[in-house]
Amino acid sequence: MKLSAHFARHSLVAIAALSFLLSSSVCAQSVPSADRPLNLLVLGDSILWGQGLKEEHKAWHQVESWLEQTTGREVRAKIEAHSGAVIGSAESSTDSSTVWIDGEINRAVPTVNEQINYAVRSYSDRSQVDLVLVDGCINDIDARRLLNASNTPAGIRELAQAKCGTPVEALLEKIASSFPNAHVIMTGYYPIVSEKTSNDLFMRALNRRLYTPAPGAPHRSDKELRRQLIEISKEWYQSSNQKLADAARAVDARLSAGGSRKRILFAKVEFLPDYAFGSHGSRLWGFDASPLRKLLVILAFGRVSIRTNDETRRQRSESCQQVFKRPEGETKDQKRARDWRLMLCKLAALGHPNRKGSAMYVEAITNQLKLLISGGWLRGAVAPVP
Repeated sequence: MKLSAHFARHSLVAIAALSFLLSSSVCAQSVPSADRPLNLLVLGDSILWGQGLKEEHKAWHQVESWLEQTTGREVRAKIEAHSGAVIGSAESSTDSSTVWIDGEINRAVPTVNEQINYAVRSYSDRSQVDLVLVDGCINDIDARRLLNASNTPAGIRELAQAKCGTPVEALLEKIASSFPNAHVIMTGYYPIVSEKTSNDLFMRALNRRLYTPAPGAPHRSDKELRRQLIEISKEWYQSSNQKLADAARAVDARLSAGGSRKRILFAKVEFLPDYAFGSHGSRLWGFDASPLRKLLVILAFGRVSIRTNDETRRQRSESCQQVFKRPEGETKDQKRARDWRLMLCKLAALGHPNRKGSAMYVEAITNQLKLLISGGWLRGAVAPVP
């Protein structure tokens, strides 16, 4: 698997810094030399990591293949994205994780800003990074808050503003300055549930399990919980994409004012209600269980296990077992907490793009790349884009 090396010799830092100082004023306007491979850097969370997908089905891998076919040149991908990553502080120069863990394991660190730090150290010449794919902000909100029917659309708008606005602008600024010759494509998110999501007994029980009402809140029926989740999910799709698009435009405008060509783009995924979690045409991973087994899970209060239908569940399960190994002297309460975290780890692919969902991300990204190529990127090195 094409995973990045998180450590580099200290001398490379000085070389990279000198290269940046000498070249940042001109490299942002240059066309990649046709005699070298194109360099692709992937930053972000589980979406661009490709949770639950085999490597050949991950969006970044298919974009890599598309670029190779379109340009006739080798593309070298460096993958720093991983499940659970938060954006973190753009000013941070420290790294909070030095041990590599399977990207399927949900964890906040390394943050996306720390991923940039790792990548900077691993390139001898940062000006030769040609394309950066990045996403982020959903983990700063916590996806479980988006699935809690006690939230409101207004509350989700405020969260999107706080987590997907200014922090993302700072992130994009850091990427643009760290890799002065790179185009940057920020990808968006999608509605998790919709009116097309199944409304069977299992889903109703799941909705109630995720519901954490405020103290003193009145009882809400299953119908009310479902309606609220649909509204929240729709608001998240609209608000998060709007804030991410605004952030991309704002940073690109500032770069353009300094004489740069268009560098920062936003790729929105056109996600229909029919594609939501638990729908017949879902583009997201779900459960691998019959209706009877789902019913047993509800009746047995979790004592009956349930699996996801993704492609890497076995590998992820093994990694989860390693991360959440039983420690010596574990108490009953500690075991109960560890078992819960282990179960969540094994089910982490739920609600992430499946193969069809991944293909939608590929289409959104390559549509932006076609615009770049038509506008002159790689001019003279590629055939016309159909």
